[in-house]
Amino acid sequence: MPTEVLAGVMVGTAKAPLPTLRLRRHLEQFVPSSKSLSRSVPSTVTATTIVSSLLSVQTPGASFVDLTAEIANFVTDARAAEGAVTLFIRHTSASLTIQENADPSVLDDLMTALGRLAPANAGWSHDTEGPDDMPAHIKTMLTATSLQIPVLRGKLALGTWQAIYLIEHRTQPHRREIVLQFIGLTSS
Repeated sequence: MPTEVLAGVMVGTAKAPLPTLRLRRHLEQFVPSSKSLSRSVPSTVTATTIVSSLLSVQTPGASFVDLTAEIANFVTDARAAEGAVTLFIRHTSASLTIQENADPSVLDDLMTALGRLAPANAGWSHDTEGPDDMPAHIKTMLTATSLQIPVLRGKLALGTWQAIYLIEHRTQPHRREIVLQFIGLTSS
């Protein structure tokens, strides 16, 4: 029996034949048809430029802080044309995410969900900096400390309803630092 690869899985071998047709039908449900996929022609960029900046953000306490406009300004100031911008937050009790920007109740619900996953006053042994500190570390571990966003034709390649947020996990206001770095081709 010949060997065939479908969805990254070998189907059938000479040594151990499988019920190929049944497995093939099962795997096909996970493989999109060519009619449902399309992509643009690949572009090639030789990354000759790295532009870096440090963004300082004063948070109001536990909340989502929209950074999208500031990151877009950085991309403009860097004269970015094609490449990627990376954000890295230099903290362990705050994080970064890309989330919906249309309905504020999404952010409220996300804060509620994170609070349920890592509640304060849950008997954490690390409480030197307050009862909200260990939950903040857990929330950071569950989210992200870095993001990478493509830059196409000088603009962030975000979706219509996407925004870039700093998530402050501590109750009190904090000053947070985020390293911004564009790598790619710049315009003259």
